[in-house]
Amino acid sequence: MTISAVFAFLHFLAVFGIVGAVFLEWQTMSPAPTLAEAKRLQASDRWYGTFAGLVLIIGLVRVFYFEKGSGFYLANPFFHAKLTLFVLAGLLSIYPTIRFIKWRPQTSQGMAPSVSAQEYRRIMLALRLEVVLLLGVALCASLMAHGVGM
Repeated sequence: MTISAVFAFLHFLAVFGIVGAVFLEWQTMSPAPTLAEAKRLQASDRWYGTFAGLVLIIGLVRVFYFEKGSGFYLANPFFHAKLTLFVLAGLLSIYPTIRFIKWRPQTSQGMAPSVSAQEYRRIMLALRLEVVLLLGVALCASLMAHGVGM
């Protein structure tokens, strides 16, 4: 049971990491990011990717080796909804990630990136939608854990 609790803790820690990274990106992004803001966005985005990978790996370990067993999760419609929302959030994160990577030549030379109004709006829309989808993931996780839909 102790190892199960450790994996649950690691899973929650990674989830909080995702939420923290997305929130930091959302709060840091501006129409004209400074060099410091651009570097913070790039670092936050790398952490987002790291935490997302950990959530997925640790979550699958929990499904197949701990908790209620894979049969419970695979039969639960909210498990599938949760994974779908998580994947959609990940797909939405591709646009900001690509933009932040494209800033690298400027930031590595000590220059702030040039951001068009359209790019700013698209990045902010993606970040807002990610937050909404992550809230949906949390709702599905709660419903799933309580066996709703079974």
